[in-house]
Amino acid sequence: MMKKLRISLINIHGLLKGSGLEIGRDADNGGQTKYIYELAEFLSQHEDVEHVHLFTRLIDDPALSPEYAVPIENINDKLDIRRIPFLGKKYKAKEQLWEGLDTFVNGAMQHIKQHNIFPDWIHSHYADAGYAAAELSAVLNIPFAHTGHSLGFYKKKKLIESGETEEELEKKYKFKARIAAEERTLELAEFIVTSTEQEIETYKAYKNFELGKYHAISPGIDTRKFVPYYYQENDSDKHMEEAQRKYWVAESISKFLTNPHKPIILALSRPDRHKNLNTLIEVYGKDKELQSIANLVIFAGIRKDIAKMPESEKNVLTDLLLLMDKYDLYGKMAIPKKHDVENEVSIIYRYAAEKRGVFVNLALHENFGLTVIESASSGLPVVVTKNGGPSEIIPVCQNGELVNPQEESQIKKALRNILTDENKWKYYSNNGAINIQKHYSWISHVNHYVDIINENLSVSSTGIKKQHYPNINIDRLKRKIDHLLVSDIDGTLIEPKLANPGLKELKAHLTNRTDKMAFAMASGRNLELVKKVIDEEEFPLPDFIICSVGTEIYYTNGKDYILDKGWAKFLSGRWKRDEIVNTLKGIKWIKLQEEEAQNPFKISYYYDKEHYNHDELIQILGTGWYKVNIIPSHGQFLDFIPKRASKGNAIKFLCRKWSIPLGNVIAAGDSGNDVDMFRGPVKGIIVGNRSSELADYETTKNIYVAKNSASEGILEGLKHYKVIK
Repeated sequence: MMKKLRISLINIHGLLKGSGLEIGRDADNGGQTKYIYELAEFLSQHEDVEHVHLFTRLIDDPALSPEYAVPIENINDKLDIRRIPFLGKKYKAKEQLWEGLDTFVNGAMQHIKQHNIFPDWIHSHYADAGYAAAELSAVLNIPFAHTGHSLGFYKKKKLIESGETEEELEKKYKFKARIAAEERTLELAEFIVTSTEQEIETYKAYKNFELGKYHAISPGIDTRKFVPYYYQENDSDKHMEEAQRKYWVAESISKFLTNPHKPIILALSRPDRHKNLNTLIEVYGKDKELQSIANLVIFAGIRKDIAKMPESEKNVLTDLLLLMDKYDLYGKMAIPKKHDVENEVSIIYRYAAEKRGVFVNLALHENFGLTVIESASSGLPVVVTKNGGPSEIIPVCQNGELVNPQEESQIKKALRNILTDENKWKYYSNNGAINIQKHYSWISHVNHYVDIINENLSVSSTGIKKQHYPNINIDRLKRKIDHLLVSDIDGTLIEPKLANPGLKELKAHLTNRTDKMAFAMASGRNLELVKKVIDEEEFPLPDFIICSVGTEIYYTNGKDYILDKGWAKFLSGRWKRDEIVNTLKGIKWIKLQEEEAQNPFKISYYYDKEHYNHDELIQILGTGWYKVNIIPSHGQFLDFIPKRASKGNAIKFLCRKWSIPLGNVIAAGDSGNDVDMFRGPVKGIIVGNRSSELADYETTKNIYVAKNSASEGILEGLKHYKVIK
């Protein structure tokens, strides 16, 4: 029997909560938010699914509901929302979140380990979550799928065509990061989910298109909510609630209209130029006969004060109102200010269907067309754009007519056909109500999706994408660790000038270590030089490597070494590398080391021991010196690294991320740049061949000064702390 699935969905931006989704609040709270929430809900009801965790950003903003600041919100016994804090507490637009994604990944990893909710499968939504899923997938060795929702390539193209410059766009939308994330997701995701076969074509603009694998799975709708207009609710309380809602919907529309009993031409979308609402008003405004047959009702998002809205939305709404005025549509056109998206949309469709109306969607391009199936399920015929998803929906469901969204005569003809021919109206209405239940319910979507996941997981590890996964032994990272040994390399694990008699015994202990013990190497060397030692000395592979004087952390497996980008992000605060290099040019007794010794967070020099002067360094660095760690070692090397970067801080970071108590860490070293590892509850081992900087240390409760050198000294310390017998 197949193991039940634990699935993590990632949707970083926008506002997600268990009730009262604020759809239409802004550009980040549209169909995607609703889609993900419903996907999570219906997935959690599938028999093959053990649990669904929906990961998003924690927002603690006085301008918003306090629900967005709850770290874990339980929706049902198999679904919860997990909120990870990053980039402050205030609500931010998705374009502003790119720089914090490594911090999100770090927080998500910490959360997963802490609560022991390691997923079997990850699914990311939109490019920002794709970036995070690729990172989590690499370290945890867990496959992921991705849904794009929209693509950066086309948004950028459209904005450039409208006259904006590359520089302005980059500043505002971070297209470089977005498109790079989309490329990487195509390469690494097990598959990409699209709404339609046509949508697969849109990925052809990407270099990695051929590396992607695609599955078109139509989005579903909640067919419990979007019921035909003639459906009667049996539960008397629910019936009462429905009646109240319907009354308020009718009120909000009819207060605009002179003859509210007439059929309705209904449009419902965000106030977005792309949705092409202005063309609908033009068609209606120019046709007196259409005005005598039906009223026009447009729900365009939610607004309080147009003047205070974002520029693009403000412009669209202003244009709609100006067109209403131009064609003098007062009494014939309604444009209500707000509606309850979660509870009233289905009622708006049914209200329009009862009035024998028609739903219109004239978007210039519609990826899928969720409103098309929602309205159809309510028994409301549609006139809809032929560009995109609807051209696959209408032939299947026979629930309305496709039009060119820029051809006014076509649109007018389709509207008149449906509104004036009762048989045609009934034909489209009945087809929609029956066929949507059959083809576009969430239940059919989720069944299809879970089948693909199970098929994917059952493929051997030579499957199409598995080769990309660094095969990190995730069980090593998941396990509860009693001891983490962190050892410096040069002079501690190995000492070329010594016979090093304990090396063989120490290697045997590390090779045969149980799951309760983890091993990390910490070194001033860069990664390549650490790998060289591991190969030459035939060391067992460590779980972690802290290298380049604590400026980089890697996870290891047989062939791949994965950089912890969360650590790099943590270091980058207040670090100005080029400025420091320029400032230090005036010091005569230091000389920059070769290129391979440098990295973004480490500036390495050779220094002349005779002339070493710490005060001179501080003086020349000026007020910036307190942001920098200055580390001399072995009488010849001098490193400048961010204040936050050190072997000791890297240990703390790793322990926090992987829930290892600091008191369970034993650190071994021999020189000045190792001292930092022995702070706090960490237990230290100073080996016998210690450098002059450590000459004054004596054994205390938390530091053991060994008599023996190098590996033999480490063994002596491990026996002292009763880690080995």
